[in-house]
Amino acid sequence: MIAVLKQGVTRKKVEELCRWLEGYGVSANPIFGKETVIIGLVGDTSAIDPEEVQANEWVEKVTRVAEPYKKANRKFHPEDTIVKVNGMKIGGNKLCIIAGPCSVESEEQIIELAKLVKESGANFLRGGAFKPRTSPYAFQGLRAEGLMYLKKAKEITGLPTVSEITNLVYLDLFMEYVDIIQVGARNMQNFELLKELGRVKKPVLLKRGFANTIEELLMSAEYLINGGNSEVILCERGIRTFETATRNTFDVSAIPILKHKTHLPVLADPSHASGWAYLVEPLSKAAIAAGADGLVIEVHSDPQHAKSDGQQSVTPMAFAEMMARLRPVAKAVEREL
Repeated sequence: MIAVLKQGVTRKKVEELCRWLEGYGVSANPIFGKETVIIGLVGDTSAIDPEEVQANEWVEKVTRVAEPYKKANRKFHPEDTIVKVNGMKIGGNKLCIIAGPCSVESEEQIIELAKLVKESGANFLRGGAFKPRTSPYAFQGLRAEGLMYLKKAKEITGLPTVSEITNLVYLDLFMEYVDIIQVGARNMQNFELLKELGRVKKPVLLKRGFANTIEELLMSAEYLINGGNSEVILCERGIRTFETATRNTFDVSAIPILKHKTHLPVLADPSHASGWAYLVEPLSKAAIAAGADGLVIEVHSDPQHAKSDGQQSVTPMAFAEMMARLRPVAKAVEREL
């Protein structure tokens, strides 16, 4: 249930309303927007009479929220959430470009790539250190060493870093070395992991699972927000269908649907969505046109010899050329790249 308050309501009145509503055994969460104040009620609201709430002199209207996710719901929080990381913004008018290799392979490699992607317009650096691979024989990442190299690249270039966590044992390392903690597709419904990340004060990039619905993605985001971490970024990275021409099927419709249903920033990962380097640019254009707040793109200097996902990685030169061609697309939809 959501109570939209009248303009001019004081913070003291809001606090009084919250205390009164919490008397019904629910949690009252006030959200102070630029022009509107909303109180979102989380819990069993069946005993609350909407007409009784609306009878309050400071309540404009009351709406029941049918969706199971509340705090991730745009009805609960009508203004877009903008996640700030080291002075950079994810959400808003300027698009966020997260670029870098699938895996950190050496200190020299990640530093070189960080410099190159920054020159081309990337504003965040990605790099996997702990790699959840389908095969136990595949490269599993440099682990803690990889995170240290990622931080060194940040110190040199100033690019905030993104890396995927796979085990809570390493959470302290991620808190020290990484700016945005990524939860990958395979862990989207690892609820114990989500609960713990909901307690930390660091942004979380949550990728949609390859066999999960949009609502399930939002419910996973709800775990993070309900735990106290409001700095959540969603990412559409393709889903599994009967099609075999691509690694996954890019669900471009998920982007405007998510923008309609939630206030959280929404990114797209065209690299994993397609599995092929030649498809990264057209899918990036489609994602921007559909309303994505940014892109996650895999870049490698020598894709043929990459230790993971080389076939979907673009070269630094291809990335630079692609960025130049994406700018007119961003401008056409009134976004900045």
